[in-house]
Amino acid sequence: MNTALVTGAEGFIGSHLVSLLGAKGWRVVGTHRPHNAPVVPRQRGVTFEQCDICNGQRVEQVFRQYQPTHVFHLAAQSLPTVSWSDPVETFESNIMGSLHVFEAVRRMRRSPVVVSACSSAEYGHVHASDIPVTEDHPLRPLHPYGISKVCLDLLAREYFLDYGVPAVNIRLFNTTGPGKTNDAPSDFVRQLIRIKKGLQAPVIEVGNLKPHRAFLDVQDAVLGFYLAAGKGRRGETYNLCAARTHPISEVLRTAIRLSGLRVQVRHARQLMRPSDERIIFGSTRKILRDTGWKPRHSLSHTLESMLAYWEQKG
Repeated sequence: MNTALVTGAEGFIGSHLVSLLGAKGWRVVGTHRPHNAPVVPRQRGVTFEQCDICNGQRVEQVFRQYQPTHVFHLAAQSLPTVSWSDPVETFESNIMGSLHVFEAVRRMRRSPVVVSACSSAEYGHVHASDIPVTEDHPLRPLHPYGISKVCLDLLAREYFLDYGVPAVNIRLFNTTGPGKTNDAPSDFVRQLIRIKKGLQAPVIEVGNLKPHRAFLDVQDAVLGFYLAAGKGRRGETYNLCAARTHPISEVLRTAIRLSGLRVQVRHARQLMRPSDERIIFGSTRKILRDTGWKPRHSLSHTLESMLAYWEQKG
C-alpha cells in the first residue's frame, strides 16, 4: 500500500490533498504545526501528527516511524505579504524547514517520491512576449517568499542529482477554492457573504483590479500533485496553472453576479501591494505531455463553490 506523508496538512491545499489521497485508498499521514490541527473529515487510513518542519529532530522521527513511499511537501509560510514583513520567519520555514525534510528523506533506507510545492512567484515579472511562461524561463522573484521557493526548487533538484532522491517540483500558480483565505477571490466572496447576512454594509473594499491571474480550482491542483507523483519525471519541474487568465476586475464582477447582490466597490489603500506582477500565467504543456493533467473547472464553478462554502460556514 502507498503511504503518503503530507506536510502542511492543515493548510488550504494540504487539507484537500489529504482528502483526495484518502479517497483513493492510500494510507495518509498529515503533519501539522502544534495548535493548528487540520480541518479534514475523518477518513479511514488517515492519521495526523504534530510536526513543525523547523524541528529537524521531530521531522526525522516522523519519517522513521511511518516510512512513507511518497512525500507531498506543502508546509510553508505561503503569503508574499507576510514575507515582506517577516522575511526571517519565511526563510526559516520555507528553506530550513525544507532542508530538514530532504535530510530526513536522504536518511531513509529507500527514498520516497518527493513532490514539492514550489511557486509561480519564482518567475517574477515576465515580459508579455514570454507569456504563458515555460519552466525554463529565468527565475527573478520579487519578494522574499518567491526567493524562498527558488531555494526549495534548487534544493529538491540538488538532492535528486547528489543522492538520487526521486524529486518532482510543482510550480503552483494562483489556486483558490472552498476554504481559501487571503487571495482576491476569497476576499470578494467572504465580503459578499457578510453583506448577504447583514454583517457588512453593501460595500466591497478592493485592491488593485488590473492584474491578470489564472485562478486554478483547488480540486484540479491536488489532482495535479497526485498525477505528478505517479507519472512525473524525476528531477523535473512542472507548472500547474489554470487554462486562461482573467483580470481581477472580471473575477470581482463574476462573484457579484453569482451572489445576486447589488454592491458598491471601494478601493482601499491598505490592500495595495508594494509590487504586483501585471500578469501571471503559465504554460502547462509539459505536465499535460508527461502526466495527462489538465484543468477541468471554470472560474464560475470555483466561485460558486466558494460562495456555498462560506455561506454554510456561518
